[in-house]
Amino acid sequence: MKDLVILRGLPGSGKSTFAYKLSRAVCTADDFVTRNGEYKWSQDAMPAAHAWCLRKCERFMKANIETVVVANVFVRSRDFRPYVKLAEEHGYRVFTIVMENRHGNSNVHGVDDETLNRMDSNFQLKLL
Repeated sequence: MKDLVILRGLPGSGKSTFAYKLSRAVCTADDFVTRNGEYKWSQDAMPAAHAWCLRKCERFMKANIETVVVANVFVRSRDFRPYVKLAEEHGYRVFTIVMENRHGNSNVHGVDDETLNRMDSNFQLKLL
């Protein structure tokens, strides 16, 4: 069985670190805005970054990679629906994991506290 693992959580929660423990087939929007090891986030780049991430995920699925992992913030459930749709189209089971920052890590991307608090208050979680 092929699996898509969707890792959700605030910046600094360890999504990327954990993703690479699960698979080498990892998709993150952050990779799109990282050049030569330097992270250069901008709001304007985010639509293209997320489109690129979705295309990368689809390429892994078309190659029948056994475990594909997507690690993005995904504050709202609708944010990861395109990945669920891809999984259905390509015969992947879907698992979502919400990452919590229980290890005291600070986010390496310099997201300010106001933005983190807004993300936290808007984070949607559905258990049933």
